[in-house]
This record gives sequence, structure tokens and C-alpha cells, in this order.
Amino acid sequence: EEKRLLAQEGVTLPGTLPLTQAEERILKKVRRKIRNKQSAQDSRRRKKEYLDGLESRAAACSAQNQELRKKVQELEKLNGSLLRQLQALIKQTSNKAAQTSTCVLV
Repeated sequence: EEKRLLAQEGVTLPGTLPLTQAEERILKKVRRKIRNKQSAQDSRRRKKEYLDGLESRAAACSAQNQELRKKVQELEKLNGSLLRQLQALIKQTSNKAAQTSTCVLV
């Protein structure tokens, strides 16, 4: 990677050591570019993983929401049915003649 970036910038480093200060600066600059490139790749990867996680959570929440909506509809139907039954029972008992009863407390 270093060699490719050096060639891209048109710089050739000698194969012998020590390097001059200018050559060291160029080498540091190339290495910094490599680190920055790797960091940017890691950042994009983490962002993609995060977004994938959010998308899967959103899909799961949407599915759960649909299930809960169905359950609410079923419970509303049941509630309506029970309410009609209760009203029918009240009507039946109100049509009967009033009965008197005695309660004894011991």
C-alpha cells in the first residue's frame, strides 16, 4: 500500500537507510493517508452495521405492531359481543316482575 501511494504521488524512496527529513515526512504522510483510509473504511462498515441493525429492529417493531393491532380488533369484537350479551341479560331481568326477598344477618 505504501509503495502504491508513493508511486501515485510520483515519489521514489531510496532503498538505503537513513532517510532524509524530507523523505521521512513523505513516508509519514503516506502512512497517515493509509491510516485515514483504513479508519474511513472501518467507519463506513460500523455505520452500515448500525443501519442494518436499525432496519431489522424497525421491521420487528412493525411486525409486532401489526400483531397488536389484530389483537386489539379481536378484543374490540369480543368486548362488543359481551356488551350485547350483558344488555340482553339486563333486558331479560328487567322484564320479570320485581321479586321481594328477605336477607337474614346472623
